[in-house]
Amino acid sequence: MKEIIITSREAGQRLDKYLGKYLREAPKSFIYKMLRKKNITLNGKKADGSEKVQEQDVVRLYFAEDTLNKFTGIKEKQDRKIWPCRKLDIIYEDEQVCLINKPAGMLSQKAKPEDVSLVEYFIGYLLQSGQITEQELARFQPSVCNRLDRNTSGIVAAGKTMAGLQELSRLFHDRTMHKYYRCLVKGQLKEACYLEGYLIKDEKTNQVTISKTSSPDSQPIQTEYRPVEVYEDLTLLEVKLITGRSHQIRAHLASVGHPIVGDAKYGDPRLNEYYRKTYGLKHQLLHSYRLELPELTGSLAHLSNRTFVAELPKQFSSILAAMSTDKT
Repeated sequence: MKEIIITSREAGQRLDKYLGKYLREAPKSFIYKMLRKKNITLNGKKADGSEKVQEQDVVRLYFAEDTLNKFTGIKEKQDRKIWPCRKLDIIYEDEQVCLINKPAGMLSQKAKPEDVSLVEYFIGYLLQSGQITEQELARFQPSVCNRLDRNTSGIVAAGKTMAGLQELSRLFHDRTMHKYYRCLVKGQLKEACYLEGYLIKDEKTNQVTISKTSSPDSQPIQTEYRPVEVYEDLTLLEVKLITGRSHQIRAHLASVGHPIVGDAKYGDPRLNEYYRKTYGLKHQLLHSYRLELPELTGSLAHLSNRTFVAELPKQFSSILAAMSTDKT
């Protein structure tokens, strides 16, 4: 018999989802069969899997050891996964959540099984700092709540517990958290502007197109921007992302004639080449700069009305400094 006591990190998820992660090699039908036969119990009672587990709940699995090892996927110590380690630029961290300043060039989440993304580095950091154990990872894996394009830098929010992950994900989904970006675009923009349109994504090419009219496959988008600094032929914008569609800021600005500097998909090739040769720029100058949180209750109440800022990357700042010098 295996007894598991639910920790604060795992609390808040459905029992069947929890069991699916812990018994990751077991078919769902097996898990539900074990629940029906009371070979899996919750607090000593029969459960159907829909219950939400709470901290200090006791889950008992009445399995033989070889059956348990088979369905948990336990291997010899030397065969266990080695999590990558990398120094992360952490903006804020508490027991529930973590805000990370992701560098350009790093995936937020895996696109292919062999990829190494911010999620893997984040878990590696938690293991290395003793905030989570290998045993806990078998039952709950911390993850990110929002994604940035590989070549976009800035704030990524991550949940260290199930409650933190769920609450942050809800804020992003409900659009109650305000997200602001900084980007350098072609042309002079001297006034704030509100843009609307419709976005269509081609899954095969991973590229989007913007239209002023809707179509069966399109999604409505809303983007606001204001100029922060106007240069001779470029503008530093602060963009408020109202809807959060794939490539939205990059494609929306390009569609109105103001592509982001360095953007290989939607940008101006001649402009991009100049900045590549002059500054060694290999990615778009788009940075998730600021998060503004609303009034909150529950597990994240301590973050009510907080604002978090991720400073611009060194290369981005250096380019702006050079342009300011040229202005004078």
